[in-house]
Amino acid sequence: MNDTRANDGVLVLACGAIARELEALRRAGPLAHVTLRCLDPALHNRPERIAPAIDAAIRKHSENYARIFVAYADCGTGGELDRVLETHGVERLPGAHCYEFLGGTTLFTALAEEEPGTFYLTDFLVRHFERLVRQGLGLDRHPELMPVYFGNYTRLVYLSQVEDAALAEAARAAAAWLGLRYEAHHTGLEPLHRSLETQVLQWQN
Repeated sequence: MNDTRANDGVLVLACGAIARELEALRRAGPLAHVTLRCLDPALHNRPERIAPAIDAAIRKHSENYARIFVAYADCGTGGELDRVLETHGVERLPGAHCYEFLGGTTLFTALAEEEPGTFYLTDFLVRHFERLVRQGLGLDRHPELMPVYFGNYTRLVYLSQVEDAALAEAARAAAAWLGLRYEAHHTGLEPLHRSLETQVLQWQN
């Protein structure tokens, strides 16, 4: 996909759950040279649909851009996303989950090894906790399912991209509702920026 096309632009196909963060990087300058198209963030809860959606998007836009990059990690696709990307010659963000490229590999690995039973929240997931977790998992209607989904978790870690007291309080409330110990780490946008540096940022015109 990184061959010469009539249109020499760069397209980033991104998870809608990190749209705000990518837009912030674009406004700040590092991604000013790219076109950003975000897929439905609801795919975050339906990982089996991610690879087909990315495949369709690449096929739709491949003739209009010299380069395409996918701003997803594996995100629960079990390698299926990588198989799709390999057929198109397209790269993606590193790591297994968005928590890794938002928090940085060093921090994420340390947290995962320290306590495997960790449930992670990002700014996006805090903002949409009611819709994606409480309602999305049916816990508002069937609270008896709570042990099924969260019985093996012991800790909630909030990886924040912005410093916002209201979001921090909402994350703490989510931990209390889930019955999990609360821990917060402010990551900012630097880990995401670093993940893009050797891939998308090298394509600046």
